[in-house]
Amino acid sequence: FIKDLKKLNMSQEKELDMVDRDPNQLNAHVKVQFEDVLAEPDGAHSIDCVWRCSYMCFNCGKNCCYKLMTTLCGLFIALYWGCEFAFITFDQVWCITPSLRIFSIYMGCAQKFFGTCVTCFLAPICETCGLMFSRITVKNQ
Repeated sequence: FIKDLKKLNMSQEKELDMVDRDPNQLNAHVKVQFEDVLAEPDGAHSIDCVWRCSYMCFNCGKNCCYKLMTTLCGLFIALYWGCEFAFITFDQVWCITPSLRIFSIYMGCAQKFFGTCVTCFLAPICETCGLMFSRITVKNQ
């Protein structure tokens, strides 16, 4: 049973791209390379050895911390966001969309009702104003 479930699951999922993990450029703004974070302007350079060691320390610290945090928290955070988007989808499909449909139906009735009321109250006034102003004549001398 578990083998069949795994085969079914694998056939339903598309293949993950393990190299390009941001194909839609969602995090293109996140610049975390050494050159994006640290830079020395002309005229203010540290010793070459310090700059090279800083580069290695930066990358080591960034990579180790990121891997540690994703190992400890990544799965739980992914599970949380999966559940969150499942809730949003559920809410939209089963609550929001039917509510909007009901609102649209009632507003259609309200529009007809208020349109009729406006026609009943304003049509006589507009007709009277039209009759009054139709008697006005302008003569150029």
